[in-house]
Amino acid sequence: MSYLGASAPLTVLDQRARDIFRRIVETYLQTGEPVGSRTLSLSGVALSPASIRNTMQDLTLAGLLASPHTSAGRIPTHAGLRLFVDGLLEVGDVGAEERREIDARLAGRGRGFDEVLNEASALLSGLAGGAGIVASPVRDAGVKHVEFVALGHDQALAVLVGDDGTVENRLMPLKAGVTPSTLQEASNFLNARLKGRPLHETRTEMRAELDAARQELDAAAARLVEDGLAAWSGGGERERALIVRGRANLLQDREAVEDLERVRVLFDDLEQKEQLIGLLDGVSSAQGVRIFIGSETRLFSLSGSAVIAAPYMTGRQRVIGALGVIGPARLNYARVIPLVDYTARVLGRILDGQET
Repeated sequence: MSYLGASAPLTVLDQRARDIFRRIVETYLQTGEPVGSRTLSLSGVALSPASIRNTMQDLTLAGLLASPHTSAGRIPTHAGLRLFVDGLLEVGDVGAEERREIDARLAGRGRGFDEVLNEASALLSGLAGGAGIVASPVRDAGVKHVEFVALGHDQALAVLVGDDGTVENRLMPLKAGVTPSTLQEASNFLNARLKGRPLHETRTEMRAELDAARQELDAAAARLVEDGLAAWSGGGERERALIVRGRANLLQDREAVEDLERVRVLFDDLEQKEQLIGLLDGVSSAQGVRIFIGSETRLFSLSGSAVIAAPYMTGRQRVIGALGVIGPARLNYARVIPLVDYTARVLGRILDGQET
């Protein structure tokens, strides 16, 4: 497992400053409270309280620590957290029990593409304690098979199977006059023209051909084809699904008014779908876990949140999309980084049709 971040200038810190800084950050990530010199002296730092305070002051002047309100303690700044994550964090591995849970929950048989993505988002939220996010990819796989299945007199299931093994299902209403033969006619029309070709590349061409073919197609079948194309494409060529689960987790342990205000800002941020998908698309170009802290992204500069994200890809190393966790800047990075990494790898194998 690897994660990508800025190079950490640890060389600017001597061994004493590095040790005190590491202890402050680790304690803060565990408790969420400012850390004072007395706490450090009790933790085993072999220095006098005065020496500890002097070093903390130096770290504050360097922009790595800050003193909230009138507290004598210190908390890491976003720059300090970045330095810690890139240079001092010890990342372990996912435990055996968590591996089994991830494998079992994502490997459910007979589920569609969207269901697996939803499960991945909910899974990350539950395990990591933040909000799980998954951006559905731009589908570039060719179409393998198309079928319309009647579910009643007024509803049908539009099924699209991709060459990459993914299955996309959409419920759609049936208009009056649609018979089983009409469903078959519409399926045959699309299979003859879409097979082996990506849907997003052929949609405009298909609409033009549909207009020309209306005289040959039954009117009800023509409407069905058009509705099916709209359902599968999401109604727009650039439309993407953004799945966010676990927003309620972001409200835990936040009693201070200013913290609740930051959460409100974060909720507003999560509504900025286009920007968040853009952030995850940037992750898709990487070959490892990416970490964004506070103002490192314009999207979360006000809420001071952190994002840990990773691409999910096929066995042939073709990136499909990205997933991650959003939470407070004091996320448990050592735990969440391997969780995100492992979930991304399992999701990629599932969507690639491989066994976990």
